[in-house]
Amino acid sequence: MSHLYVNVKALCVTALCSHVVPSLLHTVLPKQNGRVAIVTGGTRGMGLETARHLASLGMHVVIGRLLSNHAPTQSASVYQLYEHYFEFVFLDLTSLKSVRQFVQKFRDRGLPLHVLVNNAGTMLVPERQTEDGFEFHFGLNYLGHFLLTNLLLDVLKRSGRHGCCSRIVNMSSATHYAGVLDMNDLDRRTCYSSHGAYSQSKLALVLFTYYLQEQLTAGNFPVTVNAVDPGMVDTALYDNLWSLAQAMKKPVAKILFRSPAEGASTAIYTAAASEMEGVGGCYLYNGQKTQSSDLSYNSELQAELWKKSCELVGLQEA
Repeated sequence: MSHLYVNVKALCVTALCSHVVPSLLHTVLPKQNGRVAIVTGGTRGMGLETARHLASLGMHVVIGRLLSNHAPTQSASVYQLYEHYFEFVFLDLTSLKSVRQFVQKFRDRGLPLHVLVNNAGTMLVPERQTEDGFEFHFGLNYLGHFLLTNLLLDVLKRSGRHGCCSRIVNMSSATHYAGVLDMNDLDRRTCYSSHGAYSQSKLALVLFTYYLQEQLTAGNFPVTVNAVDPGMVDTALYDNLWSLAQAMKKPVAKILFRSPAEGASTAIYTAAASEMEGVGGCYLYNGQKTQSSDLSYNSELQAELWKKSCELVGLQEA
């Protein structure tokens, strides 16, 4: 119950602030002709808006998605408008095998990679595990993206150059402020809470962001990584709310929630803005650098999570 209270409090503050800070929607971003991006979960909600905007800037966008290689009918007009800029590759982030297959297919294309937007996510799912046995939020929101990012790091490093870095954008959430990480129970088997599980996955993304940036900086690699907070956004992530909460959410969403385009604006800004060139290791909200939770700056916890994550996905620790 404490996780629920803190999460709701954090989200309410975020929702109220969403209407205080001017939107980034009208920010003029530089053209991205010749650059390549991968966006996970790019067929609806914020992922769709991110993919659409990057394509409108001239970027070739590879969308990792669960369905077939055909564009979804619900967003057909968007894909028809920029059809030459999109391609779809099957990706199931709850399956480590699928993540590896996706990366191999991308490598087979021989494309560079300048932007990786780790957008896909799930929220408030009843207790269940991925096919690899991980808690569902942790497996999809964090571990799948952890493996994807690491397997694509060499391509990102080769594609960037100093003065024109490759960029990684991790979609976190204000709920990470309520997140805790028990390294002995990452699957939360002791006392499961969907709110706690979601918060943990979003905290893990911030810890991962900071640790990875330290490694990239130490190696003098032309790659930056940042975490972003989209605010409270009216997307399908809330479909798992129980019926009464769904009914209460609808009128509130019209007043306080952001649209998917507004929610995606910070991720888009981080991925493409000139002002973000060479800037990494930050947590951004409304396009501004913001303090993340105190726990997220714990360097020992960052290193411990990195080591454990490598073990879980079968990577050698760098």
